[in-house]
Amino acid sequence: MMRSMFSGVSGLRVHQTKMDVIANNIANVNTVGYKSSRVTFAEVFSQTLGGATGPNDTLNRGGINPLQIGLGTNIATIDKLMTTGAAQRTDNPLDLMIQGDGFFVVGDSSGQYFTRSGSFVEDSRGNLSLNGMKLMGWDAVMDQTTREYVIDRSAVEPIQITGNKEYLAPVATATIELSGNINPQDSPVVRSLSFYDSVGMKYMMDVQLEFVGSTGASSQWTVTFPPIDDPANPGTPIYVMYPNGDRATPIVINQPPENGFTIEFDTNGLISVVNGVAIDPANPATAETTVTITETLPLSPAAVIGNGSGVLTMNFSPLNQFVNESTNALADNLDGNPPGHLSGISVGGDGKISGRYSNGLVRLLGQVPIANFKNPAGLEKYGDNLFIVTQNSGAFDGVGIDGTLQGGVLEMSNVDLGSEFTEMITTQRGFQANSRIVSTSDQMLQELVNLGR
Repeated sequence: MMRSMFSGVSGLRVHQTKMDVIANNIANVNTVGYKSSRVTFAEVFSQTLGGATGPNDTLNRGGINPLQIGLGTNIATIDKLMTTGAAQRTDNPLDLMIQGDGFFVVGDSSGQYFTRSGSFVEDSRGNLSLNGMKLMGWDAVMDQTTREYVIDRSAVEPIQITGNKEYLAPVATATIELSGNINPQDSPVVRSLSFYDSVGMKYMMDVQLEFVGSTGASSQWTVTFPPIDDPANPGTPIYVMYPNGDRATPIVINQPPENGFTIEFDTNGLISVVNGVAIDPANPATAETTVTITETLPLSPAAVIGNGSGVLTMNFSPLNQFVNESTNALADNLDGNPPGHLSGISVGGDGKISGRYSNGLVRLLGQVPIANFKNPAGLEKYGDNLFIVTQNSGAFDGVGIDGTLQGGVLEMSNVDLGSEFTEMITTQRGFQANSRIVSTSDQMLQELVNLGR
């Protein structure tokens, strides 16, 4: 009777623990990134009343199984179920969801932690954080050879959208491209080219393309920068450029730009020769020539044009000559830009953070990596949707890009309410049955006591 009572008590205890786990699961049914748990039981041990014996041919007797009485149950495991939760679309660019395995890395001065919750916010210093824990990742740095931003994977550090990332510096135009169609019947064709100086001021200049004539093999044009009549000295030609396209306030160019470029088109109407140099389709540089504009800029005294000496490269490769209407054969900058401030960010599937700027350009700001473990269920819950490494989770030896992120989406809890309610019913019944064991055993003890009366 005492054995049965103690077995019933152990059953009450483990079913109460299971109910605690179920209650916590249901309480976190709407917790972002929450991973539900389950409880499994195992018998404690058994009291052996008689050992097993094998068959005895001498006595012509069969074998006897061991005689054992179980002494209750205990908690075998409390497992974390690491299945992916449902996706909830939020359209907030800082809400991130990992598709598949892996964890975000966050941290503070106390160390690094791991989480599936991607509800990040930006603080006053530009840190991306979760409940005060800074999101860790890789920064973007400029490659001095290509002048493009690339990811620096040498160290994982807090991701900050601040400092030089809040503004995009201006870049002086180095190359101007002429594109579109010019029609000999519309000659001369006058268009405007645009370029930026080193502090982001935009300038425009007129360029004129005039048809000279054709042979059986090619058509020849000249490219010049036409002067205007000096308003202060009528009859005197001057060369000018216009700041921000404002033709009411031209800037006089003291030294005329280089003039007299020649370009030729083949019988298919495609550019074939620039300044006497035949174009090699495999070498786009053969379709380029340079123009020099040396001028003190009154609106931007500290600025320079082109490469600093006023040299701009003009690329003619996209230009063609067909006998139809002339399109807007616009000469525009290829690589210059005005300054811009950060107007929004987005996160790609590879975790790369891109910034959109007010000047229409996009810049790489950083990358969110993903941490993986051999046994993610072995991580220990730390609170605030965080996990820490244990001896059974496998060592954290760095981060990678194995995994896919979704921006504007959150991973919700993986709690299955239907399953939890079913487990709640069976747990309640198990607790009730074990309580009946205790009460029945108590009645039997009472009867035993009554025998002595």
